[in-house]
Amino acid sequence: MNYLASRSLLACCLAAACLMAQAQEFRVGFVNADRLLKESNSAKTAQTKLEQEFSKREKELVDLGNTLKTASEKFEREAPTLPEAQRNARQKQLVDQDREYQRRRREFQEDLTSRKNEELQQVQERATKIIKQVAESEKYDVILQEAVYMNPKHDITDRVLKAMNTAK
Repeated sequence: MNYLASRSLLACCLAAACLMAQAQEFRVGFVNADRLLKESNSAKTAQTKLEQEFSKREKELVDLGNTLKTASEKFEREAPTLPEAQRNARQKQLVDQDREYQRRRREFQEDLTSRKNEELQQVQERATKIIKQVAESEKYDVILQEAVYMNPKHDITDRVLKAMNTAK
């Protein structure tokens, strides 16, 4: 009986040692995707590019909105003294201007969102490529981007950012 118990104990110890050896070889890394999309040079370049591309249209919209607001305030002040036909005509004109302003603002937002998504997609593809390179060169088994909790010692975001910012 002692012989059988000692054999079982030895087998359990060997199995535990094997599991521990395997666990030590398994490497896990974590990448904060939000930081990559905010702090990488390619993300900053994309943001600057979008600002340059859309700044003129945004300024035009702001100017149009201010003009509409001024015209509306003027109408509110003058409405009580205007003849009904003139008041109705100006009110219709303001409604048409507001409709045009809303349409242009909506188009601007749609275009901006579409371009942001295009630029974001390019940055994400580049980040994924760099993450794979880092994982292969440093022999990681798994790289996670989303986790409820991750020990900071597994965070490789800084290494990926450095690689993204130095790679061409």
